[in-house]
Amino acid sequence: MTKTKVVFYKEKDETTAPLLEWLDTIPLKARLKCLTRIERLGEEGHQLRRPEADLLRDKIYELRASLQGIHYRILYFFHGNIAAVLSHGIVKEDSVPPIEIDRAIQRRKNFEINPKLHTYEEK
Repeated sequence: MTKTKVVFYKEKDETTAPLLEWLDTIPLKARLKCLTRIERLGEEGHQLRRPEADLLRDKIYELRASLQGIHYRILYFFHGNIAAVLSHGIVKEDSVPPIEIDRAIQRRKNFEINPKLHTYEEK
């Protein structure tokens, strides 16, 4: 099976990715679970399904990881068949707040206009 390229979204004036900053704020065990989900997204791409991933709305998906009753979510979208773009992460209460989905939608639109500008690359 062909691997899906996974990239981190960044804002045009930033030097890092929102998801990477968020990952640094969560406990190590949760971070490792999230990184495992990201690896699985790279392996499975569009084929990744529940319980690991789910479609939220408007082409925005979530990677799902839980640890000790806390639900960690990574919002992402696909750039055609080229890549999965990781927008940002949240800790979910009851459901993913609409404002977080809207943030990912705006990032998808920004990315579609200029993928190179909004792709994080390590220095």
